[in-house]
Amino acid sequence: MSSSLTVFRSERVVTPEGTRAAAVVVRDGRIEGIDATVDVPRGAQVVDLGKDALLPGIVDSHAHINEPGRTDWEGFATATAAAAAGGITTVVDMPLNSIPATTSLAALRTKAESASGQCAIDYGLWGGVIPGNAGELQAMVDAGTLGFKAFLVHSGVDEFPAATRDVLNTAMPLLARAGVPLLVHAELTDHEPPFAGDVRAYASYLASRPAAWEVDAIRMMIDLCREHRTPVHIVHLSAADALDDIAKAKAEGLPFTVETCPHYLTFSAEEIEAGATHFKCAPPIREAENRERLWRAVGSGLIDLVVSDHSPCTPALKKLEAGDFSGAWGGIAGLQLSVSAVWTGMRAHGLGLDVLVERMARRTAALAGLSGRKGALKPGLDADFVVFAPETRFKVAPEDIRHRHRLTPYAGRELEGRVMRTYLRGQRIFDATEGLTGPRIGQWLPRG
Repeated sequence: MSSSLTVFRSERVVTPEGTRAAAVVVRDGRIEGIDATVDVPRGAQVVDLGKDALLPGIVDSHAHINEPGRTDWEGFATATAAAAAGGITTVVDMPLNSIPATTSLAALRTKAESASGQCAIDYGLWGGVIPGNAGELQAMVDAGTLGFKAFLVHSGVDEFPAATRDVLNTAMPLLARAGVPLLVHAELTDHEPPFAGDVRAYASYLASRPAAWEVDAIRMMIDLCREHRTPVHIVHLSAADALDDIAKAKAEGLPFTVETCPHYLTFSAEEIEAGATHFKCAPPIREAENRERLWRAVGSGLIDLVVSDHSPCTPALKKLEAGDFSGAWGGIAGLQLSVSAVWTGMRAHGLGLDVLVERMARRTAALAGLSGRKGALKPGLDADFVVFAPETRFKVAPEDIRHRHRLTPYAGRELEGRVMRTYLRGQRIFDATEGLTGPRIGQWLPRG
C-alpha cells in the first residue's frame, strides 16, 4: 500500500516550543516532522494556510452525548458533527445521561457499540462510580475505560446515584492501583432544600446551589486524595471561593487537577434574564466578579483545563415557556462553540493561542491518558489539526448549530476565532464553507 504524504504550511503553527512559521509533514495520518523549511518531496500534497493558525485538534474531555437511551437529547452522530465544526477532534463521553449509564462492563460495551461507525471524530469513554459497582471497575479499565466519574449529590438521573464517602473509600484505592483518574462533580450538602423564591428568577436558582457546596466538596476530595493518592479531577468548577484550597493541594504535591467551562467564563449571573432557563446548569453560573477570578486562575494555570461540559436535552425539558428554573433540566449546550467562546475571553484577558492549546488540547489529552496520540503538534502524534482564524468575528446563528437541538445561550452572541477547517489523522473532516467532508472515520480510543 502506498503511503500518503501532505505538507501543511502556516505563518502561525502552535507547537509546544512556541508559535512560529513552519511546515508540518504528515505521513499516513501521523505527524512526521515540523520545521521552518521543508523540501517538499515529490508527490506530496501541499496545504498552504497563509495567516490562519494551525493548532492541534482540541480534546474535549467532558461531554454528555446521551446515546443510547436518550438519543433524542443528543447522539454520537450529531454531537461529533458539532464537535468537528468546532475544531474538536477527540471527545470523551461522560457515563451519564445514557441508558444504561456506563457503570458496568456490559454497559461500556453497549456504549461502544452505539458509537461505532457514527462518529466524525475520535472518542473515548469515561466510566462511573456509583454505590455497589466496585466489582466492575477493574474490568472496565481492562476493556478501555479512561477513568471514572462520581457525583457527590443527586446527578439528575436516577440511574446514576450519588457516591458517598464510604463508596469513594472503596473505589479510590482500586483506581489508584489501576492508574486512572477519578472525576468528581463537586457539590456536597447534607440536604437539598426545596426551591425557594420566584421560579422565574435566576437569583432564586443561584441561591439554591451556594458556592459553599463546592468548597465543602473540594475540601473532602482533597482529604481523600491525600489519603488514597488517587488522581482526583474536579469537573466544571464554578465557585472561585474554592481556588485557595485547590492551590494548597497542588502546592502539597497532590495529584489534584481542576477544570472550568466556557459558560462560567463567558456569562454572569447578573445578565441572565427572568425565565432564561437555557442558562441553567449545575453548579450554576455565578457573578461577574467570580468569573474574573476564574479567568485569573485559567491564566495562571491553577485551573488546568477548559472543557465544554456539553449537557443538552430536548427543548421541552428546559421549560422555556414557563421559564421555570426550579423544574428545568440543568445543562448547557455548547460543544460546537466552546473553542471560540473561550478564545473570545482569552483575547480579552491578554492570553495567547499557546494558552488555548495548553488548556483545551494538551492537558485534556493528558487527563484522559491520550498524550501519546493527541493534544499537541509533535512528531509521532496523530495529525489532528484545527485551522483557526483568531481575528475573525462571527455571530452565532442557530441555523449553523449542528447539535441535535439548537437551543443554546450562545445564540446571537458575537464571538472571535472561527474554525475554518478540521483534520482528523490528516484527513479533512470539516470545512467552514463546505460543512462536514468525507466519511465518518472516528475511532474509539480505549485506554492503553
